[in-house]
Amino acid sequence: MTFLDHLEALRWHLIRSVSAILIIAIIAFINSRFVFAVLLGPKFENFPTYRFFCWLSHKMLQDESLCMKDLNFGLINISMSGQFTTDLKVAFMTGLVLAFPYILWEVWRFIKPALYDKERKHANGLVFWGSFLFMAGLCFGYFVVTPMSVFFFGNYQVDASVSNQIDLSSFIDLVVSTTFGAGIVFELPIVVYFLAKIGIVTAAFLKRSRKISYVVILIIAAIITPPDVTSQIIVTIPLVILFEISILIAARIERAQNV
Repeated sequence: MTFLDHLEALRWHLIRSVSAILIIAIIAFINSRFVFAVLLGPKFENFPTYRFFCWLSHKMLQDESLCMKDLNFGLINISMSGQFTTDLKVAFMTGLVLAFPYILWEVWRFIKPALYDKERKHANGLVFWGSFLFMAGLCFGYFVVTPMSVFFFGNYQVDASVSNQIDLSSFIDLVVSTTFGAGIVFELPIVVYFLAKIGIVTAAFLKRSRKISYVVILIIAAIITPPDVTSQIIVTIPLVILFEISILIAARIERAQNV
């Protein structure tokens, strides 16, 4: 294929991917009440994560130190078109999230003809594992990181006389960015796979960077969680596991290339 033929093929992959996002976004916009009911879940004390932490606190600590109660903040809208534009933004992000496996499949279809048979064999699970890790990250972000962030920032006060009235757009941005961000972070093993394939990252480099990486992970966990050790450990463990899996992936690729 010529360069222009490749561009034409890429154009149709992009058109199909964008079409999938728009179709799902339209459906999400029509069913916006259901979508917002999901996104507003971390605002209420009966959210599953809050109930789980309270149960864990009663069972392990025999107190309510981990119970996340009294979400003392309200949601307001301060812009004439605020709720409408937020609705559009949420619909688009829903389309992007739900269409992600299909987008990965389109990416795979585009790069597949350029791979050798051996490379194609090793990369056959790209769509499945990429989608699985992304959805696992979404669940981790939505059920773990987001409620902790909402509870901490929603109840944080510089003074008792200052009440928290959170703009709807700000709240939704926090939920969406945290959830979507966790989904992207969970793609780390896939990113390392491709970087290792082209020789940019090696298992030895990742091992040398382990201590620094752990410190960075701990800092991230401390920033996005309430100031208690238990919450930080819960967030840190999956990130550490992802990093260690990435090292194993890089080492496996190096062994395969040296055969």
